[in-house]
Amino acid sequence: MIKMQRIFLSFLALSLMMTAISCKTLEEIVETVTEEPLTTAEVAKGLKLALELGVGEGSEKLSLVDGYFKSPYKILLPEETEKVIDKLKIVPGFSDLEEKLTLRLNRAAEDAAKSAKPIFVDAIKGMTFDDAMNILMGDKDAATTYLHGRTYDALFSEFQPVILNSLEQVYAQQLWEEASTAYNKIPFVNKVDTKLDSHVTNKALVGMFGMVETEERAIRADVSKRTNDLLKKVFGAQD
Repeated sequence: MIKMQRIFLSFLALSLMMTAISCKTLEEIVETVTEEPLTTAEVAKGLKLALELGVGEGSEKLSLVDGYFKSPYKILLPEETEKVIDKLKIVPGFSDLEEKLTLRLNRAAEDAAKSAKPIFVDAIKGMTFDDAMNILMGDKDAATTYLHGRTYDALFSEFQPVILNSLEQVYAQQLWEEASTAYNKIPFVNKVDTKLDSHVTNKALVGMFGMVETEERAIRADVSKRTNDLLKKVFGAQD
């Protein structure tokens, strides 16, 4: 009889302990036990997908009219142009040189941004599983840092001709060549470079990587940005 009482009391205590656990806690335990672990293929695919989304968002936003010009990534004239502008203010046709040239530089970058996505995507395809895991568990800008370190030089060489072509389309290169050539003819001045493409390419890529980083941070921090099950599962692992 005493033994039966002990068994009953033990069962009663266990029942009380079980009822003290909330339904939500039980659901979390079940999910933890039943959730399948990430596979190497899922991690790599998820990271590449996230980067492609970031690149797509970034290039699309920057390629819009005023995408650069009215954004934090607005491209300003190189420092050496200041002395050219100061000297040519009184020359007919160059009084508003700074405003015209700044607008055209940004229009060139906006035009070039349209072709940036496939260049980035080609670089993303070469990512290894180790790269993907380091990025997933790394800093909030780990993917952008990886992409910048591995692809910047190649991107520059691919992007520069696009920028140069865009500068010519909006007559920015022609305007600067006319202004800098006129300046270089002034006696005793230090000559300035008549080309703008390297400067604009560098600044355009700074803006592009900045936008990609913004999108990467959003996907890591904002669950609503994870628009499919794979992204939810992969980035859920680093939450």
